[in-house]
Amino acid sequence: MSPPAAEWFDRADPTGHTRAGERGLRFSCTLCGNCCTGPSGYVLVADDEIGRLASRLGIEIPEFIARFTRQEHEGRSLTEKPSQFGYDCVFLDRDKVPGRAVCGVYEDRPAQCRSWPFWPENLKSRAAWERASTSCPGMNTGTLVRPDQIRIRRDSTPGSPAR
Repeated sequence: MSPPAAEWFDRADPTGHTRAGERGLRFSCTLCGNCCTGPSGYVLVADDEIGRLASRLGIEIPEFIARFTRQEHEGRSLTEKPSQFGYDCVFLDRDKVPGRAVCGVYEDRPAQCRSWPFWPENLKSRAAWERASTSCPGMNTGTLVRPDQIRIRRDSTPGSPAR
C-alpha cells in the first residue's frame, strides 16, 4: 500500500509565509475574536464537552443545555449574543482584557473551537486557506504548525470525514 499523496500544506513553503523548505502552516491566535463572532452560525458541542462546560460553570447539565445551547440540524450548538461585530459566542468576553476578545471557557472550549483555523473547509486548497486568512490576522503568522498536527486538528473538527 503506497502512502497518501501529500496535501497542499505538506509541501515546502506552501503559502509563502514559511521559511524555504518548511512544511506546514503558520498560526498564532491574536485574540481578535473574529473566529467567535460574525453572522449567526453554530459551534457544535458534544455531550462530553457539555459535561465539562457545565462542571466548569458549577451548574447541572440540564441547566447548561437550557441556558447556553440550542438544537440545530447539525447538532447541539452554543448560543450567541448580539454585539457590534455581529453575533458573538455566548462565552466570548470583550470586557475582561481591553482591546482583546477572550474565551470565558478557554480551557474547556469545544473541539470546533480548538481546531480553528484547521477546519476541513479552510484546508481544501491554498485558495480556501487564503480566503479564511482575510478575516483572521493570526493565520500565516507566528508558530509553524506541522502537517501531522494540522491533520490531527482538522480530523478532530465536528463534521470532519475522519470523525
